[in-house]
Amino acid sequence: MTTISFTYLPGDGIGPEVGAAALHVLDAIAERFQHALDVDEHLIGGAAIDAGLKPLPAETLGSCRRSGAILLGAVGGPKWDHLKGADRPELGALLPLRKELNLYANIRPAKPHPALIDKAPLKAEYLEGVDFVVMRELTGGIYFGKKGVDNLGAYDECRYSEAEVRRIAIKAFDLAKGRKQKVTSVDKSNVLETSRLWRRVVEEVAADYPDVELDHLLVDAMTMHMLTRGQDFDVVLTENMFGDILTDEASVLCGSMGVIPSASLSDGTTGLYEPIHGSAPDIAGQGKANPLAMILSAAWMVRLSFGLEKEAAAIETAVDAALYGGHVTADLGGSLSTSEVGDWIARHVKAPHVS
Repeated sequence: MTTISFTYLPGDGIGPEVGAAALHVLDAIAERFQHALDVDEHLIGGAAIDAGLKPLPAETLGSCRRSGAILLGAVGGPKWDHLKGADRPELGALLPLRKELNLYANIRPAKPHPALIDKAPLKAEYLEGVDFVVMRELTGGIYFGKKGVDNLGAYDECRYSEAEVRRIAIKAFDLAKGRKQKVTSVDKSNVLETSRLWRRVVEEVAADYPDVELDHLLVDAMTMHMLTRGQDFDVVLTENMFGDILTDEASVLCGSMGVIPSASLSDGTTGLYEPIHGSAPDIAGQGKANPLAMILSAAWMVRLSFGLEKEAAAIETAVDAALYGGHVTADLGGSLSTSEVGDWIARHVKAPHVS
């Protein structure tokens, strides 16, 4: 028996709803494979602010450090838009959590599910055969640089060290070795000094991986090529802000942001797992939220932080069955509620041969 011990952060908006569905599926995994669940739930973001706490309470951070595995729903919303700087849910919770846990490598997949190809806004010919991941550097760059406002305007500093670039590049090349053995590094080296550093260090790392092909693309060109020749990519390596933009663009290839998980990793087994979508406060509490990305994020957690490959595959197989069978929420053409999708997938996990 393995104890799956993790910190659960429901967060804001639809976070608690999709989180509850994911926990239900994890309960099913524990029952089928005879594991124990140890869930330590804490407040974060706007929910913490509403409780009179900081966006990232000390108790929450302490639990995340102890467990080393975090399942996060969503953070933020317009309710807290009047707050400034680190008092905001995102700036005061997500960024320091990434920094404190050294979660420097964010991985997001772009692999259209066959059942969703007809729901994407692009023609099928642009989607069939697409299977790449974006490896985004998550703790450096413009989001973490010096910021300020003066009598001339405002500024945000973008800074990268060689060490920061090298460690994320190694992650990307290691990942590519087990995939299609290709890394595409995305930068803006024709303009930015940080990108010229980025390109030089990536090429140095590439020399240690002779079996992995490396090419470079400027970020503005990548925004086009990602949608018109997505089949050409394997591991897309890029810096923080470019990665933030490109991963949302990549969601167009998948038909819905509601089916895309993400993992933010440090060294070893420390990781934070969350859907790429936001808190969607306009549909919160209505049972309309699609929980598949959160459920798939839970699958990534049991695989990457606990080494439970069969359990992760069981969750992913159940999600596949839900998509093929139309046991989904209205945004994907189904008629089930958030909790009903979680119930269906949990039943399939426990009895995979029963539809």
